[in-house]
Amino acid sequence: MPSPEPSQALTELARESGVSTEYWDWQGNHVIVGARTISAVLHSLGVDTSDDAAVARSLASVADRGWRRTLPPIVVCRQGSTRWVPVHLPDGQNVQVWTTLEDGTRFELPQVDNYVNPRIIDGQPTGEATFETPSDLPLGWHTLHARIAEDSFSSPLVVSPAAMLLPPALLQRRAWGLLSQLYSVRSRQSWGLGDLADLGDMLAWAAADLSADFVLVNPLHAGEPVAPIEPSPYLPTSRRFLNPIYIRVEDIPEMGYMSSAERQLLEWHADDARTLNEADTIDRDAVWSAKAAALRTVFNQPRSLRRERAFTAFCDREGQGLLDFATWCALAQQEGLPWRDWSGDLQDPRSPAVEAVRDQIGEEVEFYRWLQWIVDEQLGAVQRQAKEAGMSIGVIHDLAVGVHPEGADAWRLADALARQVTVGAPPDQYNQLGQDWSQPPWRPDRLEELGYAPYRDMLRTVLRHAGGVRIDHVIGLFRLWWVPEGLSASEGTYVRYDHEALIGILALEAQRAGALVVGEDLGVVEPWVRDYLRERGIFGTSILWFEKDAEGRPLPAEAYRELCLATVTTHDLPPTAGYLAGEHIDLRYDLGLLTRPVEEERALDRAAQGEVLDMLVERGLLRQGASGADVVEALHRFLSWTPAKLLGVAVPDLTGDHRAMNQPGTDQEYPNWRLPLAGADGKPVLLEELMTSRWARRLARCVAQR
Repeated sequence: MPSPEPSQALTELARESGVSTEYWDWQGNHVIVGARTISAVLHSLGVDTSDDAAVARSLASVADRGWRRTLPPIVVCRQGSTRWVPVHLPDGQNVQVWTTLEDGTRFELPQVDNYVNPRIIDGQPTGEATFETPSDLPLGWHTLHARIAEDSFSSPLVVSPAAMLLPPALLQRRAWGLLSQLYSVRSRQSWGLGDLADLGDMLAWAAADLSADFVLVNPLHAGEPVAPIEPSPYLPTSRRFLNPIYIRVEDIPEMGYMSSAERQLLEWHADDARTLNEADTIDRDAVWSAKAAALRTVFNQPRSLRRERAFTAFCDREGQGLLDFATWCALAQQEGLPWRDWSGDLQDPRSPAVEAVRDQIGEEVEFYRWLQWIVDEQLGAVQRQAKEAGMSIGVIHDLAVGVHPEGADAWRLADALARQVTVGAPPDQYNQLGQDWSQPPWRPDRLEELGYAPYRDMLRTVLRHAGGVRIDHVIGLFRLWWVPEGLSASEGTYVRYDHEALIGILALEAQRAGALVVGEDLGVVEPWVRDYLRERGIFGTSILWFEKDAEGRPLPAEAYRELCLATVTTHDLPPTAGYLAGEHIDLRYDLGLLTRPVEEERALDRAAQGEVLDMLVERGLLRQGASGADVVEALHRFLSWTPAKLLGVAVPDLTGDHRAMNQPGTDQEYPNWRLPLAGADGKPVLLEELMTSRWARRLARCVAQR
């Protein structure tokens, strides 16, 4: 039964709370969001809509929310521009406002002649004074101060780049690289899953033999410490911390202190794990079982004074966040998952019970902190070696949209995440039923109240050893599709975020890390968003199959955006050979994901592909009637004709793989994120075979033109 349309008061309350009451869908239809969806989303934001009187009270409370704070929770401005700052105080009193920079320098802020009528807030006359930040503040995290009589207040003041600068290597030429799901790229030395040593070897090969500038990898965020381990790298337990399943055990320095018996035990674990390299699917549970046992043996080895001090410094730098994450991992080991089944006092990371248990299981907590240190060290070595090998960028990391609802971040950051809603996407051409990603979204109000500290800390981890970062579903920094519990993915609505703050903080942290930013801006996107991202120096994403002109025809090469990462395919589609064969249509039909007759879908897809291939023929890139490898080459050579500053080649295209790594809208119906790299025959291909492939070099040459 369709949900009734919202009342005028509910509509106004939703808009004041950043909740969309209408939108345009992928087919250009205007959609009015139902009252049931709006009320459920507002409830998850802590807004009472239980009856008309509650709606009226909530509307008044939302209108006065900013007036109840002396200073805004955080102020984010652009370097070179001024920013007005409202300060609320008892009407008639005086206030002094200044900022302290990161280096301790103090600047007084001038008051602006901007009269605002006082309000009665909680029975007290309250005024608003307006101050202005100077335009010449340096980049950084500064502090805004206010003093009213004897009372003092402070908030973070962030000055971000007006626009991110291009890396020096991209000023004179473009860069190209590989797109890899790291876990799928296994070598003979892998323990059943591609790891950081494999990434290092792939980078060295790509730099020396292919003249590549980067390798973009899947999110390396932390997974569960116990089985069953979620296979999707885009549904991590934590986005701030890394997945120790990617550790290469043999590369840990403390291996040198092991006895011969301990070494033999480790070799047994390694031999067992390497048999997994022959499997047709990746078994993360089996991989982690073998690897965790070996890692515990290495953890128990003595560390030199130098190494012990390095570990201590890492723990000090990561602070309470690392301690909470390691505690959650140790509790998961002891109590099992999901954590919502733990006793009530263990569900609060700040409770005395958690503190007491932490003392009891301190050795386990230390083990999980140590794992983070080791994986961070190995990742840092990989990026350093990539640069030494001549890569201009190195590793480009991937930042997932959100986290697992039963993961570590959902436990330690529970007050910053919305409940009884999940993140997803509205219906579009390729996912016509919509998508529910089962991830709890940030609450925009709580994130602001926390000064965006959880967001900043997460970015710093991702950027620490990176030449770049890809932001999956970058539109989520502007608005996210929230799906209320119990409703279908198509019955959600958008919730808006302060994109100026989120993009500003991202730009600041990336520029300080010397990293570029690529935003995955596919799907349903408001037109102005891409312009905004370009103005801030953030790369977009262009998938050849999706790029159309105003009339819906394939976009000519010269019309592509310069500030983008251009590729032929993406991990949510089959590799190019499979796409040309129409396997994306067949798969979605077999899984019941189509909303139109399959014959119609196939006809539309053949027509769309035909238009692209006809364009390649017209441009002299392809012979009429050519097929197979010739078409794959021509598609990639077409990319080299675009002005795009970044070009990417999917590693499965280097082996002729046909299978999609992921089929959105499915869970167990398809082996999402569990397929190893394979050839055209579907048989696994190891990294050593890839690195000696003539076809891989041939395809790479198509985009490596300068």
